[in-house]
Amino acid sequence: MIEKENARLSIREQCDLLGIYRSNYYYDHKPIVSLEDKKMMDAIDVIYTKRPFYGVRKITKQLQKDGEIVNHKRIHRLMRILGIEAIYPKPNLSKNNFDHPVYPYLLKNRIIAAPNQVWGVDITYIRLQKDWLYLVAIIDWHSRYILSWELSDTMSVGFCCEALKKALLVGLPEIHNSDQGVQFTAEEYLSILKHYPTIGISMDHKGRCFDNIFTERLWRTVKYEEVYLKSYESPREARQSLQNYLHFYNNERLHQSLNYKTPSEIYFGKVN
Repeated sequence: MIEKENARLSIREQCDLLGIYRSNYYYDHKPIVSLEDKKMMDAIDVIYTKRPFYGVRKITKQLQKDGEIVNHKRIHRLMRILGIEAIYPKPNLSKNNFDHPVYPYLLKNRIIAAPNQVWGVDITYIRLQKDWLYLVAIIDWHSRYILSWELSDTMSVGFCCEALKKALLVGLPEIHNSDQGVQFTAEEYLSILKHYPTIGISMDHKGRCFDNIFTERLWRTVKYEEVYLKSYESPREARQSLQNYLHFYNNERLHQSLNYKTPSEIYFGKVN
């Protein structure tokens, strides 16, 4: 077990001795942040949702322009808690690539014309009044149908695995696409996919959120039509409200890109 207050060994040294990645430790433990940092995280989330191509320095500059007294080191730390990063990281920020298996990006020039050709998965930050949660969702790229979702108070791999298992009860994709986050490169997650030999495992180029553009659009929609209009007091309230909204998104919300049909009409209509 990692002892955060160990006077003799740093967290890094303890992780090395136990043979685990530091990234896994940080993602499995929810950090304690001040009220000021929590407010700053909410502000970063709004900027990043609107402009996902902004990295640390541009978000810092935008916050400074909005009157906040911040520096890029603080913003980088908070973005790590949020689970977001610059689209074009410096070379040394890609070191974690060597810690985990990385699969090729399989979607270049691929035409997506039917459900279950490509699924995408991603995690986003959900703000509460005094706390926050993480939302993971698996979406069918063709129909925009949300196959499954889960909430967690940490970015551990467990809730991502639960979402994947639920999605695989609905259908089976030709390709599963994700970023190179530690959740999706963890053996616990990959082993579920590898149980189905017909599924191609695809991963975005490091730091290229636009490779997963349909999921990014989903997050914008969820934030602007649900999260930013509410002020969740508790995880229970957030879960219930998001459940209602995501049901609406799948079954009632008309999508211009789907010729004003719902995701469920496209997904189940063409699947069946």
